[in-house]
Amino acid sequence: MPVKKKTLFMKTKYTLISTKTDLEKITRDLKKEKSIAFDVEADSMYHFKEKVCLIQLATKKKHAVIDPLQIQDLSSLKSLFSNNDIKKIFHGADFDVRSLYRDFNIKIKNLFDTQLACMFLGIRETSLDAVLKKRFNISLNKKYRKKDWSKRPLPEEMIEYAVKDTTYLIKLADILDKELKKNGRTSWVHEECEILSKVRPALLNSEPLFMKFKGAGKLNPESLAVLEALLQFRLSVAEKKDKPLFKIIGNNSLIKIVKEKPADLRRLEKTKALSQKQIEMYGDAIVRVVNNSMKLPAADQPVYPRRKAPVLPPEVPLRAKVVKRWRDSKAKELGLDPAIICNKSIINSIAIQNPTYLIDLSKIKEMKKWQKKEFGKDIVAVLKDW
Repeated sequence: MPVKKKTLFMKTKYTLISTKTDLEKITRDLKKEKSIAFDVEADSMYHFKEKVCLIQLATKKKHAVIDPLQIQDLSSLKSLFSNNDIKKIFHGADFDVRSLYRDFNIKIKNLFDTQLACMFLGIRETSLDAVLKKRFNISLNKKYRKKDWSKRPLPEEMIEYAVKDTTYLIKLADILDKELKKNGRTSWVHEECEILSKVRPALLNSEPLFMKFKGAGKLNPESLAVLEALLQFRLSVAEKKDKPLFKIIGNNSLIKIVKEKPADLRRLEKTKALSQKQIEMYGDAIVRVVNNSMKLPAADQPVYPRRKAPVLPPEVPLRAKVVKRWRDSKAKELGLDPAIICNKSIINSIAIQNPTYLIDLSKIKEMKKWQKKEFGKDIVAVLKDW
């Protein structure tokens, strides 16, 4: 008889922190903890500039939800995250690390990412929902995942939903930590978590917007000029309306307009790129943007930058194949995704450097310490035998 799956619907006792005084008090208490689980909720689907709207935390005995929209000073929380004696547990921490640094200049020490741990144990389905189902026969309620977390007051059931994401993280981390030790991979994950704790939001730069637009590299200069002008228009509208870019005009719609380059409203409607409401709001402006872009002299049209690949000796791709064969075999033996052992970039660097001795691996900056320690001898040996 199949085991019935549990769903986290029961109420969890939590403390809502919405004042500086309460935050200072709870952070003093939390300094006694050895491990704290964290998660954040943001409003990227509803506003132009994304911001952290809730910070959830859990210890083995208590839950708390911090409301950063109500508290101006989060300095006491900074000291908690920088405390190296407390393990901070996240699941899929990349977004959280970048967001906490961006909004509050919070730096995290002693990070443990349960998703990373799962990957290094060869677990294929690593979403929190999938892992909790497998480990504890628990299913998370996804009802509020795409809601607007910046609204105040938040309904109690939304806060309750947010609390659930941290409920099992400490227990999960303890189990995964034991399995990592058993497999001799603790140091691997610790190094990866240390690197992850230092990721930061992308800096604003002056490069064209089309540089981050998928498919732009396939466009000719005339089409690139139209695309860039449309992207700048969309950005301006999104900022004025305080809405995310995709809620103004989606990328698929933009590329349709770029390909057709409609010179008037009738032609814009024929592209079927926009809804009637979008045409009413933005149609005239889009046609104007397209026409103005088409008037740009050829000399002023943008060109997608191409990097010339270095000319490599013919033996380099052959060495890369040798390393890749070894990597795939080792990954199968360890039950891991091959990219964890050695990704394509590292394989290419190894093939170019052609290390003869272990010390030669120091020139390959992409390799982590654990990779050099665990697989350095194998790599040097396989290339020597080739």
